Amino acid sequence: MKIFITGLPLEVGEDELTAVFGDFGQVKSLRIIKDRETGQSRGFGFVEMPVDEEAKEAIKRMNGGDYNGNRIKVAEAQEKPNTGGNGGGGFKRNNRTEKSY
Repeated sequence: MKIFITGLPLEVGEDELTAVFGDFGQVKSLRIIKDRETGQSRGFGFVEMPVDEEAKEAIKRMNGGDYNGNRIKVAEAQEKPNTGGNGGGGFKRNNRTEKSY
């Protein structure tokens, strides 16, 4: 099960967070999301735990708790919806045709 955590103190590292979730069971992977330019934590991340019961217990016990002075939210991660677009960006063109005189 993939878990989403938000409200993390900026100084918390992946090793520390892995140890905390490890108290509930095996941690398959963990990633704290960081700013691309500064490398600073953005205060949220993801944990993947292979045993759903252990993941649910971690969510239940940690959600709303105090972590180094921050109130954290811990929940099952939701899959990002696929909107079908390619994420392109760029210009939005006006579909009106121009008349030439």
